[in-house]
Amino acid sequence: MDIDTALTTTRSVRRKLDLDRPVEREVLLDCLRLAMQAPMAGSQLGNLRWVVVTDPGLKAKIAEPTRAVGRAMQAEYGHLVTEKALASATRLLDVFDRVPALVFACLQGKPEGDNVTLTSFYGSAYPAIWSFQLALRSRGLGSTISGYHLYGHEREVGELLGIPADFTQIAVLPVAYTTQQDFRPAARRPVEEVTYFDHWGTLN
Repeated sequence: MDIDTALTTTRSVRRKLDLDRPVEREVLLDCLRLAMQAPMAGSQLGNLRWVVVTDPGLKAKIAEPTRAVGRAMQAEYGHLVTEKALASATRLLDVFDRVPALVFACLQGKPEGDNVTLTSFYGSAYPAIWSFQLALRSRGLGSTISGYHLYGHEREVGELLGIPADFTQIAVLPVAYTTQQDFRPAARRPVEEVTYFDHWGTLN
């Protein structure tokens, strides 16, 4: 798969996950090895950690607060997304504990302060998360970024997994092989409509 195809067809996969096919540990490690090459702030080098959860009992316990928060948020904000997107998110909540692997991205520190500080912190994790997703896609796997449990349950899940209190859980990614491979580019506004040159509002 060439890089342009990977970049334009790596989707948030929630419904087309193969819940019955195990994901090999070496495949996950290969993808995480590539993710660790992503750029990050110099002050964060060496601070990124991953927790891969495959134990059914642990996944079931993680799914409980994920579903509780997710369903509450869908009830409140579901009208803001399309019916298709809402159905997809609901489906993932329903099967969250059955996804073969849940991968947590964690970064040492508890960020506070201005936009520069927050950008440096979270911006040091998301390039690696995206690289991980691209690596998964190239190997026939899919994922999506989830974080429902972070709303009031981060410490609870952290204690369950032994994550130190001074680490921030950035996101959890449900990972599985996909039941479909021919993903296509999504509908997006033309770049010419959202790109300004030299001054906001100047399209060309």
